[in-house]
Amino acid sequence: MKRKVLATLLTCVMTASLLAGCTSTGSAETKDTQGTSAETGNAEEGAENTEAANASDKDLSGTLTFAIWDNNLNEFIEDNDMVGKFQEQYPNIDIEVEKIKDDSEYWNAMKMRASANQLPDIMFNKPFTLSRFKDYLVDLSGTQASANNDLASGYAIDGKVLGIPMTSGYEYVFYWKDMFEEAGVEVPTTWLEFEAAAKTLQDYYGKDNPDFMAIACGLKDEWPDYPYMEFMPALESGNGQNWNTMASQDAPFAEGSDINKAYQKVYNLFTSGVLGKDPLGLGNDQVTSLFAAKSAAIIALGDWGLQNIQNGTDDISQLGTFYLPTRNTQADPYNVIVQGDSFMGVTTHSKNQEAAVAFVEWFYSDAWYPDYINYVSSASSMTNFPKEKDPVLAQADELTPDKTLVMYDGGGDDFTAIQNETTFDYKKLGAQMMTDGFDLNASLDELNAKWADARSKLQIQ
Repeated sequence: MKRKVLATLLTCVMTASLLAGCTSTGSAETKDTQGTSAETGNAEEGAENTEAANASDKDLSGTLTFAIWDNNLNEFIEDNDMVGKFQEQYPNIDIEVEKIKDDSEYWNAMKMRASANQLPDIMFNKPFTLSRFKDYLVDLSGTQASANNDLASGYAIDGKVLGIPMTSGYEYVFYWKDMFEEAGVEVPTTWLEFEAAAKTLQDYYGKDNPDFMAIACGLKDEWPDYPYMEFMPALESGNGQNWNTMASQDAPFAEGSDINKAYQKVYNLFTSGVLGKDPLGLGNDQVTSLFAAKSAAIIALGDWGLQNIQNGTDDISQLGTFYLPTRNTQADPYNVIVQGDSFMGVTTHSKNQEAAVAFVEWFYSDAWYPDYINYVSSASSMTNFPKEKDPVLAQADELTPDKTLVMYDGGGDDFTAIQNETTFDYKKLGAQMMTDGFDLNASLDELNAKWADARSKLQIQ
């Protein structure tokens, strides 16, 4: 068995949560995907199919490359012998793990390698980079991994699945159930109900505690407003590609547009007093600690926020979750953001595409994926390997059985170029809403003018 770990600055990507799996317990015979006696119902025929599949596995050969930039992940991969486990089924395929310094150098490297026809065999993307490299990625629509993936088809480009996300991430509104009950507040299911609940909580607890915040949002750091400023335009429209759609428009912030409607909602909420008396004076760590101490009733965070809350309190028995209800009425779809991450794809530059596809299939099979997904904190993206959610997070699903998933894309190259040209920063804009003299309509009008000028200057159609 041959294994190489290369240190290089010109490599492909694997995101920070990638390939952090644990050990596999099966053998090549039990992991075979091309035919078994159970599938055929005939033991003799199944044995013949298994032998043929194993023979086919051994026939595949070559060297595959992929890269990571995280030192801890590199150590984990070696400690858990991912290469060795893969070679139990594919003994003639070598794996070269390329080590890169960081993700910034990765993207620069991939640009150069794409131009030089030297992309790695297996490439890893974010949702917003799939379109950037779409001409260099093989269609994985026909793979079993794609068929079993809950999100892959939602990120297809021109009908092609160019990458299979390893994990899925959700956003939650965390709340204290006992505080809701004492104040006589029900879990909201529409935006108007959410606003009303926050105001009721602020009035009820704020009368005795001047430092109380119905909604904890540390705007001193700016980024904590992302559940509202980043995701609500996509939730408003049900269009996870909303940033890319905006890149094709001259006046995306105009009255009646999805982002305008979303930001009007956010502005009305933020300026209603429900963020407490000094949201600009507190950062995320501070407001999370205050929420954990029940000096706030609501906080919107990703699934990663649960651990931070748990670290601040000894009792989470009354901690609950629901999804941010941005819809106007109960008759509207209950849109919920979901994000795929670590999109594994095979490049057209690979000289061993069949072997590379085999690796993708193997990674998402029971030979590796269940142990990997149980190691990381993110949710599973595979329908055949569901991961039980933490009971606190599972409450949101129990409350919203009719939710509609919106596959979120962070915006492609055209959007990023316009964003840089106009200096549009949605997170900073959310914090600016809390400053004296801020005029939302004037700000959106100004953004429209800048947006049209930027599209013209950059010649983006």
